[in-house]
Amino acid sequence: MNGKINMVLAALLVGCALSLVNAQFQARNLFIELGKLEQQSRQLDIDWSQLQLDQSTLGTNARIEQIARDKLDMTPLTPARTQYLTEGEQ
Repeated sequence: MNGKINMVLAALLVGCALSLVNAQFQARNLFIELGKLEQQSRQLDIDWSQLQLDQSTLGTNARIEQIARDKLDMTPLTPARTQYLTEGEQ
């Protein structure tokens, strides 16, 4: 009878030990995944900051005016080139 109890307790001890090893393995894998996700989050923050900087640079009035002059051959509007239309005149 005493031998059976020892065998059951030994089996429970081995089961608990295997359970502990499995839990530590899963915790280690989750910790590694957490590190990878934190690195990805940092990279996405860097990319977002770069995109915001690009947007602010590309959307400035001076850049838009320069593109309008160079690529679209537009010129600034001056009062001498302005035509005023009034109602009733032909």
